Amino acid sequence: MPTLDRVGWGFISRYALASMGTSLVFLAPLLVSLALKVNSLVGIEQAPNSLALVAGTGSVVAMVGNPFFGKLSDRTSSRLGMRRPWMVAGLGGGCLGILIVALAPNIPVVLVGWCLAQLSLNALLAAQVAVLPDQVPVAQRGLVAGVLGIGLPVASVGATYLVQLFTGNRLAMFLVPCAIGGFFVLLFVSTLKDRRLDPADRPAWLLRELASTFYFDPRKSPDFAWAFASRFMILLAYALLTTYQAYYLLDQLGTAEDDVPHQVFLGTLAQSVVLITASLIGGQLSDRTGRRKILVITASIVYGVALSVVAIADTFNGYLVGMALSGLGFGLYVAVDLALVADVLPDRATAAKDLGVFNIASALPFFVAPAIAPAILALGNGSYAVLYTVAALSAILGATAILPIKRVR
Repeated sequence: MPTLDRVGWGFISRYALASMGTSLVFLAPLLVSLALKVNSLVGIEQAPNSLALVAGTGSVVAMVGNPFFGKLSDRTSSRLGMRRPWMVAGLGGGCLGILIVALAPNIPVVLVGWCLAQLSLNALLAAQVAVLPDQVPVAQRGLVAGVLGIGLPVASVGATYLVQLFTGNRLAMFLVPCAIGGFFVLLFVSTLKDRRLDPADRPAWLLRELASTFYFDPRKSPDFAWAFASRFMILLAYALLTTYQAYYLLDQLGTAEDDVPHQVFLGTLAQSVVLITASLIGGQLSDRTGRRKILVITASIVYGVALSVVAIADTFNGYLVGMALSGLGFGLYVAVDLALVADVLPDRATAAKDLGVFNIASALPFFVAPAIAPAILALGNGSYAVLYTVAALSAILGATAILPIKRVR
């Protein structure tokens, strides 16, 4: 691969908007709409278990789909490029799946629609994230990762705002975020000077090669393995918070169901204001100092403390304080972690596949969280304080997993 030239702010802004758009399509159902849809079909008593089934199965599909489509993207020799076809196809399939969820008359149909959405949107995500090592030089990756990190909080606020804006119109709650997010993805795709692969350089499909889609050798890439472990623990904490946030408000704080979308929006807004600032400062600080590890460790510890605040909150104001503090931790984390991972990839020539494998560490928590949450709640007599205390401990463990990494400072 040729030496990468520095990228300009036009590219960075379009890439950030596309990343935000993808997050918007993902997060609108994940933060509010999916939980409320399930609750409307089965009621609050059965909702946690039904949501666990839907979210957990969707996460398994995501874990398989992301590295698989990443490998296909690495081997795509289309005239349109290596990443563009998968971003377009993934967006279309994802929106179709979300439409099925919105119109579903029962839980099995919700399950089918959510699995289609997860499979397709992970094809989009696998190709989109590979653009970072494809086109951004090492010296700019902290900056670009920090700017990309802004997309997550903006999408979170936008998703919750749109959902509460269309409360009472279930179809609009699901589809308006798809339309807005899809526009920004297509804007980026239409202007991307995509990397192209010569058909003569495309490796043949072998059984061993296919199997390697879903794993890497931790003995050969120990730093990548430790980064994988850290991402898993941090995202497990995040998954426990976001997946059960609506039920936490309903049960622990006694929020009325009609007020849940608005309160989630306010909590997400408080988190995001801090997150954006922390992400911008953290990314640039990482590039200037050349240090990634200490920032990721600090971010993980702060996030754990924030979840502890949420766990002990018994008022809405206490919840807002915890969410704002979580923005500081998660903002630093998203700004630096992606740059750290790009620096420790096993092989830059297979960036999309390796990042797809790494994304298992992001998808797996959304399977594990719904699987273990009912048991944690049962052991804690239904206490969401216990659930979020476990989430806080998971974040702290994520910090310790960064310590053994050697290839970056």
